[in-house]
Amino acid sequence: MSQRVIRKQPNSKMCLVCGMKNPLGLKAFFYELENDDVLAIFYPREEHQSYPGRMHGGIATAILDETIGRAGMIKYGEDVWGVTLEFHTRFRKPVPLDTKLRVLGRVTGESKRAFLGSGEILLPDGTVAVEGRGRFLKLPIDRIADFDVEKEEWRVVPSSDDPQEVDL
Repeated sequence: MSQRVIRKQPNSKMCLVCGMKNPLGLKAFFYELENDDVLAIFYPREEHQSYPGRMHGGIATAILDETIGRAGMIKYGEDVWGVTLEFHTRFRKPVPLDTKLRVLGRVTGESKRAFLGSGEILLPDGTVAVEGRGRFLKLPIDRIADFDVEKEEWRVVPSSDDPQEVDL
């Protein structure tokens, strides 16, 4: 099934998952799809391993957490951020390193103060390697951290590799 990319979400400077200047980070890019899922694309490297050639489970959980949390930006706007209250991860297959990986995340339910979400890390052939689900508190960024948009370099980083459409 093919999904059109609606827009690209911003990256920051030092975030472990999306920070463009974090030397150990994933440097993941995030895209909003027409079905309201968020798609993350990243390449895990050797510094993200647990066993040789395999991505660490904590890193898998981190990318799922970030992707699902960002799905809240579609539903609630960029002024509402998801703060993780709880998260559950299920590992189905090993996740390889040095391979382009895709992650999907979505909002699955909500209450007044929180939202629920789920997501998957997909192997290159589309097989689900890792599943995640969590509950996120809806908060404005100024209630979470002292976040200076300019200092943190929170912006969309264009790339010639940005997809216009993705097959899921």
